[in-house]
Parts: sequence; C-alpha cells; structure tokens
Amino acid sequence: MSKLPGWLGQLGGELTRLGERLDERRAESAAEDDAAVHEGTPVRARAGERSSEHVPPPPAYAPSVSARPDPVAAIPWGMRVAAEAGWRLLVLAGTLWVLMRVISAVQLVVLAFVAALLVTAMLQPTVARLRRYGLPRGLATAVTAVLGFVIMGLVGWFVVWQVMDNLDTLSDKVRTGIDDLKNWLLDSPFHVTDKQINDIAKNLSDTVGTNTEAITSAGLQGVTVMVELLTGMLLAMFSTLFLLYDGKRIWHWVLKLVPAQARPGVAGAGPRAWRTLTAYVRGTVIVALIDAIFIGLGIFFLDVPMAVPLAVFIFLFAFIPLVGAVVSGALAVVVALVTQGVFTALLVLAVVLAVQQIEGHILQPFILGRAVRVHPLAVVLSVAAGGMIAGIGGAVVAVPLVAVTNTVVGYLRTYGQEESRRHSPPPHGSTSLDAAPGPAPGSPPEESDEGSDEEPAPDTDTAGPKTS
Repeated sequence: MSKLPGWLGQLGGELTRLGERLDERRAESAAEDDAAVHEGTPVRARAGERSSEHVPPPPAYAPSVSARPDPVAAIPWGMRVAAEAGWRLLVLAGTLWVLMRVISAVQLVVLAFVAALLVTAMLQPTVARLRRYGLPRGLATAVTAVLGFVIMGLVGWFVVWQVMDNLDTLSDKVRTGIDDLKNWLLDSPFHVTDKQINDIAKNLSDTVGTNTEAITSAGLQGVTVMVELLTGMLLAMFSTLFLLYDGKRIWHWVLKLVPAQARPGVAGAGPRAWRTLTAYVRGTVIVALIDAIFIGLGIFFLDVPMAVPLAVFIFLFAFIPLVGAVVSGALAVVVALVTQGVFTALLVLAVVLAVQQIEGHILQPFILGRAVRVHPLAVVLSVAAGGMIAGIGGAVVAVPLVAVTNTVVGYLRTYGQEESRRHSPPPHGSTSLDAAPGPAPGSPPEESDEGSDEEPAPDTDTAGPKTS
C-alpha cells in the first residue's frame, strides 16, 4: 500500500507531459495553418499533404489497377452536345404533337376563331373611324358588324341566285358542248369511233350505278359538313362581335397568362403582329377584288355564261395563295371551253394569265409592300401543310399565320438583343471609344434621331383585339 501513492504520482506526471506535448502539436499546426493562409495555400491541401505522408504504400504483391475515367469525361464533346439537343428536340416534338392533336380535336372552333380574327382585321378600321366620328363603342361595333355581315350575306345570295338562274342555260350549253366534242373526236385524226365513245359513256353510267351507296353516303356526309359549316359561321360571327367590341380587354387578359419576365416582349410584339395581319387582310381583299373585276369583265365581254358567279369565285379563291388563282382560273377556262368552244377558252386563259401576272408583279408588291414579307418557298410550303392538316381552311390561314409568326419572331429577337445590350456593363478602358462611338470632343452636339425606325405606338382605340 505504501507504493500506491508513488505510482499514482508517476501516472499523473506522465499525463501532464502528454497533455503538454498535445498542446505543443496543436500550437505547431495552428502556426502552419496561419502561414498557409498568408501564403495563399489552401489549408485542406496542406492537411491532405500531411495525411498523405502517413498513408502506407500498397504491398508489392498487390495487382496494378489503372484508374478508370469518369464516364461523362469519356464521352466526346460532340456526342454530348448532340444528346443534349436531341432530348430537347424530342420534348419539343412531343409538345407539338400533343398540340396538333388538341387542335385537330377542336378544329371547328379553331378555324372559326381564326376566321373571326381575319374578319375583325378587315372590319376594325371601320369601327375605329366611327369612334373618331363620335359614336359610342357599342354602337360603332353594331353598325360595322351588321353592315359587314349583311354585305357578305348579299354576296352569297347573289352568287346562289346567279347560279340557279343560269343553271338551265348552262346545262343546255354543256350538252351542246359535249356533242360538239364528240363530233370533233369522230372527225379528228385520233381515229376515235362512235362505238368507243358509247362504251366510255356506258362505263361511266355503270360506275355511277354500282357506286350508288357510296354516292348516298357522300351526300349524307355533305349534309354533316353543311351543319358544321353553319356552326362554324355562327361561332365566327359571335367571336367577331366580341373581338370588335372588347378586343382590348381580351388582349390584356391574354397578357396576364404570360410569365412576368416575358410579358414586356409579348406586349410589344402583339400590336406589331396585329398590324401585319391587318395589312395582309386589306391587301388580299384589294388584290382579290381587282382580280375578280378584271377577269369578270373579260369573261363577260367574251359572252361566257355565269360571268358574275365566276368573278365571285375568283374573289373568294384569291384568299388561298397560289392554289386559289390556279383553281379559279381553271374553272373559268373549263366553263368557257364547254360552253363557247376552244377559241373562247384560249382567250379566257390569256385574260386570266395576264391579270395574274399583273397581280404578282405589280399589285402585291405595291399594295402589300413591306408590311407582309414572306418568301415564296415559305408560302408554298405553308399552303401545302395547311391544306394537308385542315383542308381549305388550313390553306387560307397558313400564309397570314406565317406572316404574323415572322413578325413576332423578328421583334422578339431584336427586343432580346436590346435587353441584353441594356443590361450589359458599360464599356471602359482603352477600347471604350471603339465599343461606344460618340461625337469627337469639341464637336457640336448632333440631334438624336433615335427611334426614327421605331414603329409608332398603336392607338388604344384603333388597335383592334391586340391594343396595349
């Protein structure tokens, strides 16, 4: 028992010396860290170096294993870019496919609303003019809509009346024309016999007789199409009324659906898109009216039956670029061929070609001008795509849709460049004069012409459904 206090004293002394050594090492490590901070060396790197000194090397019998690179680093840069672009394109294609499926499901509503936009673009300047004369908005809208719909209805009634009134005469002339064609074939150098012509007529008759059910079903389908057409016309009329009367509020509501960051750009692109659409509709109406008048006069003076209905058809088909002019001109030539003969048909063809050449080289560039600038290839492709997707209605709205999209994309691109330039830091240093040229020192200040190329702000009373 006498040795226990001495042993405890030695143990306490050893613990004291061990604590002093630990304090000394802590002080040394703290001094090294301070020195590393002053020298700019990361503390973790120094600690890693110290720890790596105590890591034992692998034994000699251990197999050598080469380090494998990161899988991301092993993929070439071009393949990474292609993969990134590929899955984004797949997402866009899927979104577009879903959008097209939705549009095809409600195709009648979409076409009716687009037709209402086109009619509104044509009638809205009249509403604005009546507002400037002092009429209230509701009265100006009612007067414009009633006059517009009455004129359209009278034109349709006049066409139907002319067709029904000349139907008997046309059928007689068609029979006479067919007999003349038969006689010409019999006397022609093609050696066509009367038996061959009768066999062709009999085959046609048998074909019609065997396909009676198909013709009946096509007639029933035609009744369904007429019902859908009347429904679309009613939707277009109601939509036109609301767009003429409350277009400004509708546009402001649409802007609220746009994210706040993109709202200023969309708000600036909307009026410009509306001006493009208005210019397209006005120019197309004027060009179509000129075509209908001159071709109709040529047909009338050549004594071709149904000159007025054919002129109206030419006016309506002019809203389908490229294809409409060809179809309406071919219809006029066929009617002249059947009723008046080959010589009159050639004269009608000459009149149609002359008017269309004047339209393509003089009227459209002068009337439309720079308001609607679409490449001919874009026109052809858009009309073909619109016709494949939505028939005649898609072909009609394809070109104005492309024109409006071109205007919106161009404005948003310019707006984005201006925003990035506005938020970029100002130039400084020795190259500041090159980056931001200005007047030389001591020169008189020049008058600013900034905004001379800027489009004027739309009038809130005259900007239609997209005023802001």
